Amino acid sequence: MSAGPSAASARPGWRDAFSAYAGPRVAALLFLGFSAGLPVLLVFATLSAWLAQAGIERGTIGLLSWVGITYSTKVLWAPVVDRLPLPLLTRWLGRRRGWMLLAQLALAAGLVGLSAQDPARDLQAVVLLALLVAFASATQDICIDAWRIEAAPATQQGAMAAAYQLGYRAGLIAAGTGALLLAGSFGWSTAYLVMAVLAFVGVVTTLLIPEPERDQATAAVAVEARVVDFIARRANWPAWLRLAGAWFTGAVVCPFLDFFTRNGVATGALILAFIGLFRVTDIAMGVMANPFYLELGYTLQQIGVIAKGYGIGMTILGALAGGFAVARWGTLPSLVAGGLLVIVSNLTFAALAWIGSPDLVWLALVISCDNFSGGLAGTAFIAYLSGLTNTAYTATQYALFSSLFTLPGKILAGASGYVADAIGWPLFFVYTSSLGLPALVLLAVLARRLEHKK
Repeated sequence: MSAGPSAASARPGWRDAFSAYAGPRVAALLFLGFSAGLPVLLVFATLSAWLAQAGIERGTIGLLSWVGITYSTKVLWAPVVDRLPLPLLTRWLGRRRGWMLLAQLALAAGLVGLSAQDPARDLQAVVLLALLVAFASATQDICIDAWRIEAAPATQQGAMAAAYQLGYRAGLIAAGTGALLLAGSFGWSTAYLVMAVLAFVGVVTTLLIPEPERDQATAAVAVEARVVDFIARRANWPAWLRLAGAWFTGAVVCPFLDFFTRNGVATGALILAFIGLFRVTDIAMGVMANPFYLELGYTLQQIGVIAKGYGIGMTILGALAGGFAVARWGTLPSLVAGGLLVIVSNLTFAALAWIGSPDLVWLALVISCDNFSGGLAGTAFIAYLSGLTNTAYTATQYALFSSLFTLPGKILAGASGYVADAIGWPLFFVYTSSLGLPALVLLAVLARRLEHKK
């Protein structure tokens, strides 16, 4: 990637750098980030705790984690959100805010519906409502990402992303620590109803923010120019089929062709395999974390404060350490360090399972290792994915990469409950640790290939 025009210009002073955070659109990203982070745990780890307390079998809890695959497949309907106007809403709020509001209202409705359910009596309704929440949440993510990119110039994108991440972590704390503490004191129905009320933070923000001005040249002309030849050579096709084929070629095929052209077929395939495998360990383990804590005898309040509240703080610390590592030693060494730390952190869970008692000191130690390593590895991984994208296809290629890196882990997470039942908790965490080894092997192969190209 080229340095861009900014490389040749003078670096802004400290006052200019800090002033980037003072804009109202940056502040809006705090609240939109909160709205994006809030539902994630409510259909994943927090929901797992509720199901475990309701007496649902671990194998079933693991299967229900497949609801999270919705986040990994959002790239499939992102073009619809991008191009299809909504009756009334688009005219009233604009394309981005119209879809955003629809997604947020569906999200709040799904959480209200979940608050009225009892998993022990009607598990099917819980599954369907969780799927609605996940689909609405993933759609909201598409809208927020688009608004963030279009609402501010490139010079403000760093501040916009930082504000989004801070808000996102606050949403995770609310849905993790907050929901578990509420559930422990007032019950799960109250906890999910309060979360539904908090979802209106996003609704209010959407109504207050402006619709971004979209440059049609950057949005469509570049793609159309690449598929003119495709359309011209298929004049015998029906008009609708030519249009659909042109859209698919420009939106999906061209970004993939660009990726493999720049990297080569063999290296490109290795990169995609590495992307799919790097986060398998923590995703496959994550769905079983809360049932594991509860089975050891920890209370919801203890899990909420230590595993979710304190743990989020350790994740932020790890993310900062990852940023320093990338800047100091580069992306590939940081990926290796992050991958090794994730493997080791899963082995600390095995040690806690071997102890078999609800020791708070051990829980804090395990959570420190797990969340710090996850934050470090996550930062290095995002930096790596960002470096893979071509600026001509940043949104499309990054969406494809982000969908790919969660999908294999979500699929394996569906069987995690059965694996834990079959081999027990200590060996289960040894198993999840081993899932990180193939990615490290692929990373070593990729590093050698890059070294030979120099």
